[in-house]
Amino acid sequence: MSVPSDLGTDCYGGAMTQTERPAGRPRSEEARTAVLRAVDDMLVAEGYAAMTMKGIAERAGVGRQTVYRWWSTKAEILFEASAADAAGELAVEARPTAREDVEAFLAAVVRFLTTSDAGLAYRALVGEAQHDPKVAELIAGADPLGEAARAVIDRNRRAGRLPADLDPAMAAAELVGPVVFRILVQGSVIGASDVASIAGRFVRQ
Repeated sequence: MSVPSDLGTDCYGGAMTQTERPAGRPRSEEARTAVLRAVDDMLVAEGYAAMTMKGIAERAGVGRQTVYRWWSTKAEILFEASAADAAGELAVEARPTAREDVEAFLAAVVRFLTTSDAGLAYRALVGEAQHDPKVAELIAGADPLGEAARAVIDRNRRAGRLPADLDPAMAAAELVGPVVFRILVQGSVIGASDVASIAGRFVRQ
């Protein structure tokens, strides 16, 4: 996508300078993408604690005011970068049975949390959320793991493979909770047999 020119036109048809951007003007997609890529790179190279809004702007090649126009904190930037990738990484094709479907999803969750750059970002944010209420609120408002889990649960409910009275939010927490706890809290390695066991218990409940 090409980047829009910074020159606009005011309501009287006159030329508008670069500093006179109208309120609500769409973001420059190129600059936004550069910022999201910058936080991914910096997280791997420096770690979350070392990241600053100034450093992100410099890495992305944009001004700090450009970054602050779109995001208030580094956590917001990292969350957006992680959530965008998570949506694709956690989406799994429907399987013939609920157990196979759930098992495939949980395997994707394990890969996301242990091998993915987006998963690394998510883990950093979860860690930060333990002592920053604003980060905790950010994740709780649109948790990519929960949203992906609800999608799997909903399609199996509609197909009659899971109880129709399942509470989607509660069921999603019960589905991904054991995996998240064992990886993020216990530091455990989860193999295929563990995934199969968790999936089996969830489907049988």
